[in-house]
Parts: sequence; C-alpha cells; structure tokens
Amino acid sequence: MSKMEKEYDLYNYTGFGLSSPSNDSLYNISKEDYYYFENILPFPCPDSLKDVNGIGIVIGYIVVFFLGLMGNSLVMFAVCTMNKRRTSTDVYLMHLAFADLLFSLTLPFWAVYINKSKWVFGTFLCKLISGVQELAFYSCVFLLACISINRYMAIVKATQFLSKEQHVVRLLCLSVWLGATLLSIPIMVQREAIDINRTTICYENITVEKMDDWRVGLRVLRHVLGFFFPLTVMMVCYGCTVGTLFHSRNSQKTRAMKVIFCVVLAFIICWLPNNMAEFVDTLMRGGLIRDSCQKRDHLDVAMYYTQALAFMHCAINPILYAFVGKKFRNHLLTLLSKKGLVSREVLFRSQAGSVYSTGSTKHTSVTL
Repeated sequence: MSKMEKEYDLYNYTGFGLSSPSNDSLYNISKEDYYYFENILPFPCPDSLKDVNGIGIVIGYIVVFFLGLMGNSLVMFAVCTMNKRRTSTDVYLMHLAFADLLFSLTLPFWAVYINKSKWVFGTFLCKLISGVQELAFYSCVFLLACISINRYMAIVKATQFLSKEQHVVRLLCLSVWLGATLLSIPIMVQREAIDINRTTICYENITVEKMDDWRVGLRVLRHVLGFFFPLTVMMVCYGCTVGTLFHSRNSQKTRAMKVIFCVVLAFIICWLPNNMAEFVDTLMRGGLIRDSCQKRDHLDVAMYYTQALAFMHCAINPILYAFVGKKFRNHLLTLLSKKGLVSREVLFRSQAGSVYSTGSTKHTSVTL
C-alpha cells in the first residue's frame, strides 16, 4: 500500500479508524501523488476536515467514556447483586452493559489520537484497542437482536423455557461473544502503528492489490451483520410484539416493552446515520455514485460527526434504564441506600412515583 493511499484512507476509513482534522501535514499532497488514490478526480480536493471541531469531539469522547464507565458498571452491579433469580432479559442486558463498557474503555485512546494528531500507543495497543472496539460493537448489536427475539417468544408466543431457560440464554450469549470475536480478528490482525508523512496512524497495513477486497469485505460485514440484519430482526420481532400488546391489558409487559423500545430506538438513532454515510462512501468508492470534491467534502464531514454520534451509544442505555425503567431505578437506589450513598428520602420519593408489588414482579426483569 503506497504512502498516499494510506493517507487518503486515514480520512476515509474502512472500520472505526479515527481521523484528526488538526494534522495539516497529512494534506501536503502533490498533484502527481493524488493520482495514486483509488477515487481518481481530475484535480486534488482541498482539506474537507480543516474546520471540523476536533477539540469538541475529544471532549465528547471523554464525557461519553465517564458516563459509559459509570452507567454500565452500575447496571452490572444492579443485576449481579439482585436477590431473586435473574430473568433471561436481565442476563442479556448485563452482557449488553459489559459490551458497552468495553466500547467506552476504548474512547480515551481515540481521544488522544485525535488530540495529538498521531497514534502514540504503539502497534500492540493499536491492535488491542481496535479489536476490542470491534468485538464490543458486534456483541452489542447481536445482543439487541437476541433481546428482541426473547421478548417476541415471551409475549407473542407465550413461551417460557422454565428450568432450561438459563442454559439456553447462557449458550446464546456465549455464541454472541464467540461470533463477535471471530468478526473482530481481521481488524486485530491487520491493524498496526504505521509511520506516514512524519506522523503515525493506527490503520490496516495491507497491500494495494488487496485493499479493494478488504474494504468491500469489511463494509459488507459492517452493513449486513452489524446493522441491517440485526435491525430487521428487531423490527420484525418488536412489530409483532407491539401488535400483541395492543390486544393485551398486561400493563407490566407494556412497561417493560417501553424500555426495550427506547433501547432499540437509541440504537437506530445513533448508528443509522453512520451506516448511511459509510454506505454512500462505499458506493462512491465503487464508482456507483459519481465522485466530486464537493460531495467528498460533505461526506467526509458527515462520516466524522456520525461516527461521534455512534460512539455515544455506549453510554445511552444505562440512562434509559434510569429514566424509563422504574424498577431498575428503584432497585439501584435501594442498593445505593444500603451502602449509604443515597439518602432514604430520595429512595422513598422514587418508590412513591411507581407502584410495583413483590407478587407481580416475581419473574420479571429488575432492569425493566
């Protein structure tokens, strides 16, 4: 892979490659070198990311890191310390919180990457952080799909696994993590700290001949397995589930579905814009959409900001549980009250705003 191709792909990534708009040296591209790019235009394009607020993105990543770290840790703490038997939904949401926690742990490294305009952590951490982020991404979307199927079976089909349920859930969660691990291996193997034009980037070290196949392969996996297939499963399952609930007077299941619906909606809002931007970029690179500097400028900026929006997703679910899931909020406040971290007045005020008897919640999720 030539020097100029790697410089170009730093700003038009195949995966979660972070770019830095403040690194002016990466734009010192001669007209002769420009024609080595995959997307050949009649003249070099100006810097499209020069005016992007890199500092704002860095601050945003740090804030999301702390929110994701604290929020997802609290979710895992609440599920692990519950006295009653965990439901299948509790197990799925605990694994989902762990996946979001892993994703949030990678954000400080990308924040430093953007702030310093170069990768300073070496090849080992380049591979590790990239692989962990890919692992967390796929496990998150697969778990959301599993939750939608679980709710469909429980509400629409009225199916209960009873004593075998926990074994099935554990097996599915294990399959999710194994599948996500396999999908993250290519990124982990190929990523390296590469020196280019007086700076260092964390990117795939691949030959020019294989770059097209690599890019298409990753994009197909990301779009199909990482978004559209799980989204289709969610929409079908929740569509049938909502239809069933409309004919049911079970307010408990309806409240639970509100939380799940908000979780799925947050996933769509955060990840759909980035997937659409990457899809357009893929079509443009493949020649299916005519390229131009103006289109490339708009698309580069769109990919930059939609990626930041997508990364925020790892901190949103715990907030939804706290504000929408009354049972989770009450359970968590009870635990914190026992530790002396929350006053009883706050606990009583929260419990007064919701009514839930021990008899009606015996087999329901504490996170919902």
